Amino acid sequence: MTERIAVIGMGQMGSAMASRLSEAQHDVMGYDISDAVRRNLSSQGVKMADSLAAALAGRTTVLTSLPDPNAVKGAWLGDDGIIALAEPGSMLVELSTIDPDTMREVGAAASVKGHGVLDCPVSGSPNEAGTGKLILLVGGEDAVLERAGPLFDLLGQTWQHTGEVGTAKVVKIVNNMMSMGNVLVASEAFSLGVAAGVDPQKLFDVISVSGGRSHHFTKRFPNALEDNFEPGFKMELGEKDLSLGVELGRAMKMPTPTTSLAREMYALALAEGYRGKDIVALMDMYREWARNTKVEA
Repeated sequence: MTERIAVIGMGQMGSAMASRLSEAQHDVMGYDISDAVRRNLSSQGVKMADSLAAALAGRTTVLTSLPDPNAVKGAWLGDDGIIALAEPGSMLVELSTIDPDTMREVGAAASVKGHGVLDCPVSGSPNEAGTGKLILLVGGEDAVLERAGPLFDLLGQTWQHTGEVGTAKVVKIVNNMMSMGNVLVASEAFSLGVAAGVDPQKLFDVISVSGGRSHHFTKRFPNALEDNFEPGFKMELGEKDLSLGVELGRAMKMPTPTTSLAREMYALALAEGYRGKDIVALMDMYREWARNTKVEA
């Protein structure tokens, strides 16, 4: 059955998911606050609305994929926001990685207006979004989840119900704390091994089948070995997600010293010029440090 879907936030992830749903013969309309993004996607033949109201008109399934909590509040709340403008009884699915309190705030406001709400951050790259291989973490009521099931089956290899609205954001933050930490430690250790004289490819071949490997090591480090740091997940997003972890720890009055240190290292990478690069570019930063401090024989 064809659905009329609005996708709000047409960055890398939002546009990839919109493309995936369009290929499955759904009627998808995109909208982005950026004029440049709208013009660029329109020139590529993507259906784009010139306003939020136009994107929502006649569409009862709305997906939002936005960069941060302020963007989510700006898009969802207010007299000219999604909650006010959406068709009655719409299903609103929030896909961004944001803090759980913001998710609960916008979710409660939408529920008061009679909309169904799902808290649904995703794990995966834009390429995986475009090929239906995401991992979806979903918080919300069973009835709304059942309504969204066919769309989720198109977007993800698997999806997991985490509980009520807000819980999926918690799970995503915790997941990304672990993922960003894994990449940071692997970059440091791998660069040390190479600096100590081990051939990079041989080091990768051994570590990729040894106890130190991780999902992101086997997924991202082959690109790093080819000096390919094109973004699957941008460095600045890694720093943002670690900041969310630190803030969640503060809200829970729980110390997060490891996450705090990792956030500082990602911030340092941004200062070193790696903004816009994949998080595995941390390895290049360590490699440059090794070159600059190489001990002369």
